[in-house]
Amino acid sequence: MKRSKKERLQIRQQILAYLDDHPDAQDTLEGIVQWWLLEREIQHWMGRVKDALDELVAEGLISEYEGRDGQIHYRLIGKPLLPVSGKTPG
Repeated sequence: MKRSKKERLQIRQQILAYLDDHPDAQDTLEGIVQWWLLEREIQHWMGRVKDALDELVAEGLISEYEGRDGQIHYRLIGKPLLPVSGKTPG
């Protein structure tokens, strides 16, 4: 499938940006897609998702708490936490 020039340029820039951050990196086509580009996409969304979570907490729609793992977890207010098994309580 032929990609647009703009899309090809964006992909090229992402690959070069990754290599700029990791000059010794090398990988296969599959590895580049799964690890290099996915990592950059995750970094792109992290701040935006954090902002949205902060707004939802401020509006009282979700709560945040520190888990046993030391990380912040989020959940819907008024809903019990599901047990580790994933089964609903009761």
